[in-house]
Amino acid sequence: MSPFSSQFLQLLLLILCSLSLSFGQPHPLDPLTPSEISAIRTIIKSSSINSTSFSFHYVGLEEPDKQTFLSWHSNPTAHPILPRQAFVILRAGGQTHELYVDITNNCIASHRVRSGNGYPTLNMEEQNAVTLLTFNYTPFVESVKKRGVDLKDVVCSTYTVGWNGERDKGRVIKLQCFVVGETANIYMRPLEGITILADLEAMEILEYLDRIIVPVPTATGTDYRASRQMPPYGPRGNPVVVTQPEGKGFTVSGNVVRWANWALHVGFDARAGLVISHASVLNDENNEYRSVLYKSYVSEICVPYMDPSEEWYFKAFFDYGDYGFGPLSSSLEPMIDCPPNAEYMDGYYANGDGSPVHIPNVICIFERYAGDPSWRHTEILIPGKVITEAREEVSLVVRTVTTLGNYDYVLDWEFKTSGSIKVWVGLTGMMEVRGTDYSHAKEIRGEQHGELVAPNTIGVYHDHYISYHLDLDIAGTTNSFVKANLKTVRVNGGKTPRKSYWTTVKETATTEADARVDFHTAAPAELLFVNPSVKTKLGNTVGYRLISSSAAATSLLTDDDYPLIRAAYTKKQLWVTPYNKRDKWVSGLYADQSHGDDNLAAWSMRNRSIENTDIVLWYTMGIHHIPSQEDFPLMSMLSCGFELRPFNFFDRNPLIKTQPFSKGRWAT
Repeated sequence: MSPFSSQFLQLLLLILCSLSLSFGQPHPLDPLTPSEISAIRTIIKSSSINSTSFSFHYVGLEEPDKQTFLSWHSNPTAHPILPRQAFVILRAGGQTHELYVDITNNCIASHRVRSGNGYPTLNMEEQNAVTLLTFNYTPFVESVKKRGVDLKDVVCSTYTVGWNGERDKGRVIKLQCFVVGETANIYMRPLEGITILADLEAMEILEYLDRIIVPVPTATGTDYRASRQMPPYGPRGNPVVVTQPEGKGFTVSGNVVRWANWALHVGFDARAGLVISHASVLNDENNEYRSVLYKSYVSEICVPYMDPSEEWYFKAFFDYGDYGFGPLSSSLEPMIDCPPNAEYMDGYYANGDGSPVHIPNVICIFERYAGDPSWRHTEILIPGKVITEAREEVSLVVRTVTTLGNYDYVLDWEFKTSGSIKVWVGLTGMMEVRGTDYSHAKEIRGEQHGELVAPNTIGVYHDHYISYHLDLDIAGTTNSFVKANLKTVRVNGGKTPRKSYWTTVKETATTEADARVDFHTAAPAELLFVNPSVKTKLGNTVGYRLISSSAAATSLLTDDDYPLIRAAYTKKQLWVTPYNKRDKWVSGLYADQSHGDDNLAAWSMRNRSIENTDIVLWYTMGIHHIPSQEDFPLMSMLSCGFELRPFNFFDRNPLIKTQPFSKGRWAT
């Protein structure tokens, strides 16, 4: 550590910042640029942090305080340009360091050494380096030979160890290896029975166990590449082409996107990936934009596996917290990942050395039309007339894709002229499979923790929990969460034959405990997010409703099981907390080997007030995946989603006056 006292160092940093000169800035919410990432690296490398080497694990924009940004955005010319800052997590000298770097003034604004359980997100360089250890490790080389596999056909991957009650062993990682050979589908050919534990910082293998030998599944039928397929082939349809003869209907200025009645900011973060900020929709009654979302993104994807064996028990991954979305994001392929009318944005993140890495075409934006109506009606009761009126359903989609090991996730934010926001996730890629002696279902004896999907191949049971951070600002920052409970009422002594009806009883959540919802046990209700201080002309409170997903699985693990302790938020689909700039990640800032004391469920235990204040909705979609043979050798896209839909947000249906995207007759 530095010979200076921490108090003196902090004072020195503040003085240096105050003396530095500022320079022109981009939009306050824009992601860090390559030059800014390089500047951050230079600032840290030239600082007084006493270490011969640094390992960068997160470099992201430290956004301005919310009220500061909103004041600036209300009248940018009347406010000074907001300073650019970054939040940085690095490892140096065997410790985790948190730094706030003032990019504008070219200095470190604050620096502290972090203590407590959990470790930062892995970087790509250390993962690549640690996997190479196996090929010069004699016991592993011998294990490969015993299985009749050529070492040159082997590849290895990293698996975070989680936490299962054991003492802290430092930054360790487990390795699992696969056979390539005649296929690119390595995940269908595991070297089963081998457990390797390695130290990420000492770069050495700590523990090795070769417990069982089972056959390596054959490569036959596993390759998914078109060039490797053999006849007979399936049927082929005719090409489908998307055209916009008058050009794109949206504009992109920097990272600000405008389309139809929507305006939003699109960003990219090393951990979260795609970030939607400051989304507002036009109110045609006064021709002013009204806020809906301040900031939204996927906060975590948790994937626990259901095999308690030695080689599998620790597999309960926090994909975003363990590995990060950014480095694993894909460059989107035109005409495959996105239609031909798409426009693209690039992304940048800092590698382990702190240098910027460019991902071209990491986000695509396009207008979607699938031949569906947004509304229609045919009237036949007016004598002598048949009136048919309709509007086509055209929406704006913002998309990104990540490959988190074996799984690929396609993430969509879809904005509609009705004011709705539909949020979709598509799961595809390969299952995690376990090698087995069994080659036919009739041979199976005992619990296998999965299904036989191919000879010598068990698809292991597992869950997917996709958790969203949704900082709702419904017509402003002062919001409440209201459950409009549907209640059955018995009719006694009525004047008609009816015996019952249902009505609504509205209940405003006052604390966090009131706002935890498990859809499986909760009474039927509309879930509303309202601004009590803003009314429609009729006097109704403006709001949005959450239309939940059919993917509503919650964890089935026991409360004392470690994967659930670490991801206790998966016991309920919906949580609401008061806005806190630091509460970003449902799994905690340091998810790797976390103990569950810094996650959404832990924060919510503070039971803070959430009524008529700035609140955040946390929503988790859950899927219990029981593998089947159709998931082999690659899983077709499985999609699920939810909708944020206006509820008295407008004075009437905004689509009535929305002009058709195709030509139509309108009064002049």
